[in-house]
Amino acid sequence: MISAKDVKELREATGAGMMDCKTALSECDGDMAKATDWLREKGFAKASKKSSRIAAEGLANIFIDGNKAVILEVNSETDFVSKNAEFKEMIETIGKAILNSEAQNVEEALELKVEEGTINDLIVAKTAKIGEKLSLRRIAVVTKEEDDNFGAYLHMGGKIAVLTVINGGTEEIAKDVAMQSAAMKPEYVFKEDVPEDVVEKEKEVLKAQAMEEGKPEDIAKKMVMGRINKFYKEICLTLQPYIKDGDIDVATYLKNNKSTLKSMVRYEVGEGMEKREENFAEEVMNQIKGN
Repeated sequence: MISAKDVKELREATGAGMMDCKTALSECDGDMAKATDWLREKGFAKASKKSSRIAAEGLANIFIDGNKAVILEVNSETDFVSKNAEFKEMIETIGKAILNSEAQNVEEALELKVEEGTINDLIVAKTAKIGEKLSLRRIAVVTKEEDDNFGAYLHMGGKIAVLTVINGGTEEIAKDVAMQSAAMKPEYVFKEDVPEDVVEKEKEVLKAQAMEEGKPEDIAKKMVMGRINKFYKEICLTLQPYIKDGDIDVATYLKNNKSTLKSMVRYEVGEGMEKREENFAEEVMNQIKGN
């Protein structure tokens, strides 16, 4: 009798799909070492070799159905793979499966059933076939009310994806705000979202800059107040000058169109991740050799 515990252990050790692990254990009478060799001989464990490699390229995408939306990022090792039709089809499968489920995070999403088994099984299988480490990095599930509008925008085919929710207005206005976010890279939506420690640190820097300019401490403190407002306008979406009309900020643009911003999710592929630094010729040779 093959236990679920053994299947899970073999799956974690090899990166192969659940059903493949179960078959391997059955073929090898439950012997873990032999089952591992069996999977490698069959080519099912190829993906495990790539588990430690860096995957910081890929695509982000947005899927919407009625009042529910999913934004996600799926990573690959190279930009070549992100242009691959099979890679894009995999993202479609993952996005639609999450949209039609109750999953709220990556862990739950990976266990969702698709034609290939689970989403995790699908990713492992595509990793083995395509020859690069692939991973579902992050997801956000967003819902709206009937009088709200989603704004979805993909930049450079999915290198940046932004999903906004506004109350009132139109989808076009919501998309305008999403485009603003893609272009201006705000770190926060509202002034109130900025952590106090971030503000205090910026004030210290601004005060030091003012004093370096030769200003007395009392004058420097006053200068900080003016400059901190500029800081807020740079990092908060609603306070940023609107890209289509620099005389107003985003909040005013929305107000002029009888709407307000409720939320924003912005994914830029690979942000915060270590990037691969490999010689291009070496990369091509590795692909040819099948490494």
